Amino acid sequence: MTLTVAYWLLSGMPHIFANSLIGPRALSTCVTSSASPVTLRATAPRARAVLKAPMMTALLFVIVTACWGFTWYAIKLQIGPIPVEISIFYRFALAAVVLCGFLLITRKWRPVPWHAHPWIVLLGCGLFGINFILMYSATGYIASGIVAVIFTTSTIFNALGNWAFYGNRPGLRFVFGAAFGLAGIACLFANQIYALSHNANAITGMLLALGGTAVFSCGNMVSVKLNRMGIPNRDAVARGMIYGTVLLFIFAMFRGQTPVMPTDPVYIGGLLYLAIPGSVVAFIAYLALVNRVGAGRAAYVTVLFPVVALTVSTFLEGYVWTPIGATGLAMVLLGNITIFARLPKFIGMRNKTLLAE
Repeated sequence: MTLTVAYWLLSGMPHIFANSLIGPRALSTCVTSSASPVTLRATAPRARAVLKAPMMTALLFVIVTACWGFTWYAIKLQIGPIPVEISIFYRFALAAVVLCGFLLITRKWRPVPWHAHPWIVLLGCGLFGINFILMYSATGYIASGIVAVIFTTSTIFNALGNWAFYGNRPGLRFVFGAAFGLAGIACLFANQIYALSHNANAITGMLLALGGTAVFSCGNMVSVKLNRMGIPNRDAVARGMIYGTVLLFIFAMFRGQTPVMPTDPVYIGGLLYLAIPGSVVAFIAYLALVNRVGAGRAAYVTVLFPVVALTVSTFLEGYVWTPIGATGLAMVLLGNITIFARLPKFIGMRNKTLLAE
């Protein structure tokens, strides 16, 4: 299934995505070489129109949501056999090889100025290193679906980071959305917080997950800096994965850990899923989604994939739903929707009229 999705991504992506990652030559190969130039010119616009259909956008949402929704349980499968740092090192080493190989084969590997590399090192630490150490560790204390729900608070951390570093002050919608999100997390952890006197693991897992989310948001702030420096996302992420894996390896060696690959098929299967669908395929599909609908609307995946993650936790980890837990999930999702959703046009027009008066 992974190979099928990867083939579909490479052969049938939207025209914008084909130009940005694969190149215009790859798009022309979708038409038979025996066709005449007139046929090629007539066929290309029709093919582009098909690729721009709403169905393609919906499929991209499904791919990203499914890939990232199942990663949280796959992370759970990585806990135990070997140290967390080594597991993360294996994941992003394999992902870096696949992504960099893809860019080299498609001739999209571009040089990056040396003055940008310190920022890319920070990007690697934030997106492919420290945050995952904390997130992997959190799944050892609490259900992976709960970790995924906590990760949705990255929208709150991102807004605060944009305000602190770039002067983009959040509005009232953010305030209300953050309030819903924090209240929802409190509901989700109501039972664990109530039982802290008997089990402190819940609060430990929650703090680790929140810390990992905060570090991830710091990596997002670095990505904004790199974007303003004119560094393409694909080049920054590919090199960030390389730096992240190197730093993870150094950290593991400093702690006296030796890389040993487990022979457990479950572990290897989880690793392959995390590296290819969870990192490479999801990243490529997410970039295509951003190109089609914009970064703001593409961020709706952070609202959708926790639902998948909690569903997986329900069937595979024995997570038990309670009325207050279901209310908490609804409040977290409502908070994210409040932050990201666009107001209907008639509401926006009414607000403008009130301001004019």
